[in-house]
Amino acid sequence: MNPLLLRRSIDDSVFTFIDVETTGLSPQTSRICEVALIGFQGVCRVSHFSSLVNPGLPIPPETTKIHGITDEMVKNSPAFPALVPRLVALLEGTVVVAHNAEFDLSFVQMEFARAGLKLPELPVIDTLHIARHLGGFSNNRLGTIAKELDISIENWHRALSDVEMTRKIFEHFMVIFKKDGALTVADVLHRIPKFKYQRS
Repeated sequence: MNPLLLRRSIDDSVFTFIDVETTGLSPQTSRICEVALIGFQGVCRVSHFSSLVNPGLPIPPETTKIHGITDEMVKNSPAFPALVPRLVALLEGTVVVAHNAEFDLSFVQMEFARAGLKLPELPVIDTLHIARHLGGFSNNRLGTIAKELDISIENWHRALSDVEMTRKIFEHFMVIFKKDGALTVADVLHRIPKFKYQRS
């Protein structure tokens, strides 16, 4: 991992918020059917990407009930390997932020592996871990935290809506960390439990 990313100030860093919707819960047997990323440097949006993904297998009806994505919606969408070059370009040199990052990144890692590639090694900030660390929410689900912070939860469980919610929740947490003296990405990481995602 590039140590310069860790030493960079919070306001100068590019944070890439990522979310995926999937056909199930296991990255070994399920696949990504939607991916969204947005990148911010300070208050400026520097990148934006969202795409349905053809998972190459049927989406179970019980999963469709959660995110609303059907086989019909994804049948003409690109397979994940076609998106990898764009995703790498958007992620490289940034700090990755996700809510329950272990879930999302385990799926992304597996999709990269199926394409014969490795997910770039980047700093990861998990807003779920921050929420658990700070406490104060009735539960730590993304939609619950957003609702309790007066952030819109419209289209919750669709990737693009979820990354927008994650970004706004992250901004709320950064105000708290900055008041506590955090200046750099490393300062933020030191204030929350270590991210447990293990690269293979």
